[in-house]
Amino acid sequence: MTDSEIVSKTIQFVKETLADAEGGHDWFHIQRVYNNTLRLAEEEQVDNLVVRLGALLHDIADSKFHNGDETIGPKVAADFLASLNVDKATSEHVINIIENISFKSSLEALSSNKKFASKELEVVQDADRLDAIGAIGIARAFNYGGFKNRQLYNPEIAPEPNMTKEAYKKATGPTINHFYEKLLLLKDRMNTSTGKKLAQKRHQYMLDYLNQFDNEWNGLL
Repeated sequence: MTDSEIVSKTIQFVKETLADAEGGHDWFHIQRVYNNTLRLAEEEQVDNLVVRLGALLHDIADSKFHNGDETIGPKVAADFLASLNVDKATSEHVINIIENISFKSSLEALSSNKKFASKELEVVQDADRLDAIGAIGIARAFNYGGFKNRQLYNPEIAPEPNMTKEAYKKATGPTINHFYEKLLLLKDRMNTSTGKKLAQKRHQYMLDYLNQFDNEWNGLL
């Protein structure tokens, strides 16, 4: 099977698997991350098949929709790749990307010596983080907050920007807090030069939005 055939079958599998997914983690999210990945990969020396499969499968079974179980996504991806007879090295690299791409995983890596690193992970991680910020990032944050029935904002609940991985997984604060606990932190955690450049404008858009939100909340506009 050629690389193009593998990617085509993976796209079909992801579309079918995420047909009923929450709007911020559905096929269209995967498609945007995939397109971001292709854009970033143009400027980096990476294994093209690994980054494409990593982007397509990175949220195939997000733990937040599976009672926090972080083993399901990698297992689903591994079984699928095995069904296509994808070579072991490629499959293992893709699984490592899935296991290490998330923001909460990066929190664990920062506090321990356990960290998988590769240029392919950096590219897919940046592509995913770009979709978490800017106008789409704002929309996704509130979509998920609504899905979890969270408050928009509560001035009596302060954000916690320095959470551990476990604290982050258990967080249930208002959606506005999520900006300070994750989204506004991503600009300075981008890996690639292109990712850093693209993040600047999206980051500023969020700052402008939060300023507008604050002014409207406090009746200043």
